[in-house]
Amino acid sequence: MLQCIFLLSDSGEVMLEKQLTGHRVDRSICAWFWEHAVSQGDSDSSKVPAVLPPVIASPTHYLFQIVREGITFLACTQVEMPPLMGIEFLCRVADVLSDYLGGLNEDLIKDNFVIVYELLDEMIDNGFPLTTEPNILREMIAPPNIVSKVLSVVTGSTSNVSNTLPGATASSVPWRTTDPKHPNNEVYVDLVEEMDAILNRDGILVKCEIYGEVQVKSHLSGLPDLTLSFSNPSILNDVRFHPCVRFRPWESHQILSFVPPDGQFKLMSYRVKKLKSSPIYVKPQLISDAGTCRISILVGMRNDPGKAIDSVTLQFQLPRCVLSAELTSNHGTVNVLANKTCLWSIGRIPKDKAPSMSGTLFLETGLERLRAFPTFGVGFRIMGVALSGLQIDKLDVKNLPNPPYKGFRALTRAGEYEVRS
Repeated sequence: MLQCIFLLSDSGEVMLEKQLTGHRVDRSICAWFWEHAVSQGDSDSSKVPAVLPPVIASPTHYLFQIVREGITFLACTQVEMPPLMGIEFLCRVADVLSDYLGGLNEDLIKDNFVIVYELLDEMIDNGFPLTTEPNILREMIAPPNIVSKVLSVVTGSTSNVSNTLPGATASSVPWRTTDPKHPNNEVYVDLVEEMDAILNRDGILVKCEIYGEVQVKSHLSGLPDLTLSFSNPSILNDVRFHPCVRFRPWESHQILSFVPPDGQFKLMSYRVKKLKSSPIYVKPQLISDAGTCRISILVGMRNDPGKAIDSVTLQFQLPRCVLSAELTSNHGTVNVLANKTCLWSIGRIPKDKAPSMSGTLFLETGLERLRAFPTFGVGFRIMGVALSGLQIDKLDVKNLPNPPYKGFRALTRAGEYEVRS
């Protein structure tokens, strides 16, 4: 049972407080949390807190926290409860607010206090999650728009809550709008993956795994029944499903059977850990000599993924002992920002030559050699390829008079992709 929810800005200010039970939680718990967060990371309290565990034990409460777009969602409890319930509920609150407000930032929260409070009133009752399905909430509470704001000014009414109960609340599929109708039935399935990797200075892969999501955009009339299967589901680990997925078909045959929500949603997420190669190699070389350091970096494709690698970038922080840098490249542009961050925008890697960057780093007076070597962060995007190797076998749609249009896409991008020198 959650007792209170706080929304904190990126400077630690309490933007919103929602007491959920008769036992009031004092705001001093937020100050304790922020001091604890800052002590784990940067000493500058004006910055977003360092990466913290999702569950923290304070002297008086258990705290659940997530951070989305600089907004910290903080929930408190003094009683025993499943930790995942608190974290999952905060994630759902963040997703619903982002969907309603068109994003998440301090200004949007402050401009829509009434909407946020009304949503929290419907999503949780006396500390327990109640209504969390977005389609039911949209029928109960109208999303903010210019018309509703004008009407509230004219009529003086600030409530956006409907007087009638949505029909989906009594449905066996509460995530789906009651009897939707579309002129064209279509469903799109996207495999979106992020690759996290660490490579040492010799180019040897130390760690590599992929976090992926199966995202579905469904515009199907009536009550369709979908079945999605993969060619190689055995590679998947840590799978997590939308509530619409029937667990028994997956448990027995690794098949996703579900009645989809109307619109776009995340059907499942997964991890793939057994990866032995990465699509891009980075070969840095740093040679110190008499107060300077010559740097040379070569970037190229290790294995051809079958599609062009777009939007490749390489970023690293110059050590504090570096006063200035002169850098050039044979492909793309190189910029050294004010905070000593070097950004090399490569773009698409050509097939005829490997992009390279070279130059000189000028060290502080009296320093002969570079003692701290930078870590290189790599960004990339590959359209049309799922680097995990996951492949969709087929998608069957039932309970429709005519076959719908079906589309499939794949996208892989870099997550935390680091090369150490």
